[in-house]
Parts: sequence; structure tokens; C-alpha cells
Amino acid sequence: MTKTATTETIAPLQNVAICMAALDRAMNRPTHLPGMVVLHGPSGWGKSTAAAVAANAHRAYYVEARSTWTRKAMLIAILKEMGVRPGGTIPEMGDQVSEQLVLSGRPLIVDEMDYVVERNLTQIVRDIYDASRAAILLIGEEGLPEKLEKWERFHGRILSWVAAQPASLNDTGELARFYCPEVRMAVDLLQRVHELSKGSARRICVNLELARERAAELGVDTVSLETLAGVQLYTGAPTRRKV
Repeated sequence: MTKTATTETIAPLQNVAICMAALDRAMNRPTHLPGMVVLHGPSGWGKSTAAAVAANAHRAYYVEARSTWTRKAMLIAILKEMGVRPGGTIPEMGDQVSEQLVLSGRPLIVDEMDYVVERNLTQIVRDIYDASRAAILLIGEEGLPEKLEKWERFHGRILSWVAAQPASLNDTGELARFYCPEVRMAVDLLQRVHELSKGSARRICVNLELARERAAELGVDTVSLETLAGVQLYTGAPTRRKV
């Protein structure tokens, strides 16, 4: 698998649990129910990180869509992940993907699913699902459910729509303990970092690293808002030039 993160290398955030539960449900569903699940949410909320844990836990085949994908490129990418030599035609490759899912009993995860929709490749995913009935986890941005609505025959094969959650204050603390174990982050700092993040785990990590660097610079093992006086915390907004 391309993704190699495990629960030992990823902080135990709520979106990890959400993603794991979604894929578990698809894999263990009654046979008469559809088997595709969609995890959607804003960029930076840790969806791909959560998928990495789920992929390793379930030995899922994981591919990350690209804006340049064609039908052939998509199928080749999946077959490469599966370790299967691609056939000579697109229909043959589609059959290979479906067959490998059936034989292996492993799920498929397609990240950046918005690109698949934009490139009009959604039908390929549906064909793979129809031929294999495998559990498939699709991951995309907040508007992905609306984008999929126009594909009625695809839409009807979704078992559940799962909304990623914004990083909580507890998640902020977990990230601090996980990525900055040598530094104690004061409560006021964690609260401020959480407030500025607007739900983005990525922004939280950027600010925690700023705090860790400040602690190393000062030679201290505890950092508070007062310690970071004069340090501009990251909000995601571009810096305005002063004139």
C-alpha cells in the first residue's frame, strides 16, 4: 500500500475512529446492502490521514486520484497498488481490478474522489463495485455528496455518507502530546491554537511546531501564550505586507 501510517504513527483523533467505523460497516454489511461509503469534509481535517490508518488496519488497496487521470491511468494506478500487471485494454483492466477485489476480499479506498467526478470517471468506480461487490471507501471534499447526486445510479449504491468532524480541543491536546512529547503545552495555548485552527488539524500541527521551535529556542519544556509573545500564530490567511 502507498499509505503506511498506523495507529502507532498517527495521533488518535476522532476522524480516525469515524473513518474506521465507516469502512468496518461497509465490510461487515449484510450482502443485500450497498457497499460504498463516502467520507467528506473540508481540506485539512485529517481525512487522508484517517484513511491511511484504515487502509493499514484492513489491508485496503489505496489510491489517491489525480487531476490528470484518464480511464486508463486510473485503472493502471489501482492495478499497480494491487501488484497486478495491467491488461491490454480498458475493459480487461477493469475486470482485473474487480477480480482481485473478489479474490482478496480486501476493500478499496479512493482518496481525492472529487477528481474522479470532475474527470467523468465515476462510472468506472461503479463498474468495479457492481462486478466485485467489494467494500469501497470514497474520500473527498465537503461538496462531494452534492457532486455525486447527478450520478443517480451511482448515488443509489452508497451505504452511508459520513461527515468528517472539525478537530476538537481534545484533538488539539492529542496532537500536542503525539508530535511534541518533549514540550508541555499550557491550556491557554492549546485553546488559542484550537480557536485559530477553525477545525483544521493541519493548521493545529503548524502552530504546535511553532510552539515547539520556540521552546527549543528558549530552552524551556513548557510553553504558554505568554511564551509565544511576538510569535505570529498560523491562521491559514496570507501575510499582509506592511507599507
